[in-house]
Amino acid sequence: MTKQLSVLSLFTGVGGLDYGFEAAHFQTRVALEWDHQCCESLRASRDWPLIEGDLLATPTKDILKTGGLRAGSVDMLIGGPPCQPFSKSGWWKSGDSLRLDDPRASTLGGYLRVLEEVRPRAFLFENVEGLAFGGKDEGLKLLLAAVKRINKTAGTNYQPVVVTLNAADYGVPQTRSRVFVIGARDGRIFVPPLPTHRDSADSSRLGEPWLTSWDALGDMREPKDESLLLSGKWAALLPSVPEGMNYLWHTDRMGGAPLFGWRRRYWNFLLKLAKNRPAWTIQAQPGPATGPFHWNNRRLSGEELARLQTFPTDLHITGSRIEVQRQVGNAVPSLLAEVLARAIRNQFFDSPLDGPLALQVKRKAKCPEPEPVAPVPLQYLSLAGTHVPHPGTGRGYLYETEELQGA
Repeated sequence: MTKQLSVLSLFTGVGGLDYGFEAAHFQTRVALEWDHQCCESLRASRDWPLIEGDLLATPTKDILKTGGLRAGSVDMLIGGPPCQPFSKSGWWKSGDSLRLDDPRASTLGGYLRVLEEVRPRAFLFENVEGLAFGGKDEGLKLLLAAVKRINKTAGTNYQPVVVTLNAADYGVPQTRSRVFVIGARDGRIFVPPLPTHRDSADSSRLGEPWLTSWDALGDMREPKDESLLLSGKWAALLPSVPEGMNYLWHTDRMGGAPLFGWRRRYWNFLLKLAKNRPAWTIQAQPGPATGPFHWNNRRLSGEELARLQTFPTDLHITGSRIEVQRQVGNAVPSLLAEVLARAIRNQFFDSPLDGPLALQVKRKAKCPEPEPVAPVPLQYLSLAGTHVPHPGTGRGYLYETEELQGA
């Protein structure tokens, strides 16, 4: 019988990491999450001991007591603190993000406090790709320096490995890059698993072609849910965008009408799934025109979002459609977590698992042709004309105005 290894889970969210570790025969002995709606979803899906509260206000001894655990005996500490302080979406809006000056970054210290006081056999820390961006990696440097200090004060020998992985490279039907910091108490060095899939356009790499949106969603019936219909200023324009494209289709550099300036908008503005490609990263808090949208010109349903995140099929994610998307969009794809959990079992616990991945997505035999593209509705044709492209990284409309004024 496969040994169940214990997990102490922080910032559990809706459980994306935990479900992946569960698939690799780890057991969440205690989970801590402050968001009430996520806690409701966890309660509806699993009977894990759950603390609904703020980590910074919850003593480590209370966390251990809730899970029936002892310091030094926990097999795995996992968690991903709120990613907004390190997200590049903040840079798009303001030219930079607060990172360590953001009050939400204090959760990083909370994770490190538990690591030091619990001294688990191994840990996994997860965050957005922006955590490791050169010149903006203060959070990562703080984390690695703190682990060195913990080794000195607690007598541990964590040798953390930092790795950035694209979920699509491991069989997830979604391109989603995340940073993982992984270490073992006894000093073993984690070797990241080799990618199993690749972009079919990249002949320099080995592996199967990426799984696609159609592989994940193609067998699902069209939902009868009016809340999935688009509304707002740009709703009627979406049918004129081809599958796999975004607003850039309607610029002077592509094949549509020249309605927008090149790269003047968010990448996911009017972004539509392509059946024959993985989904783009699911957004947690999208605006009315923020994709990715379904190829049938609507929002994705909660079940479809969960499919693209490779969640187990027996979950009950509670709340409104907006709440469901927020919970799912903030999560780690569970299949990617399972891949890492299996590698950790093998390398750190000498307990490998055989057989296929429990959460793997099966490839469908045939992908249909793209949906037909509608003409641009008349109400948008007045936007057609010459539009100035974005002047470059970090240079928005304010920069352009200052240049014209000689500032």
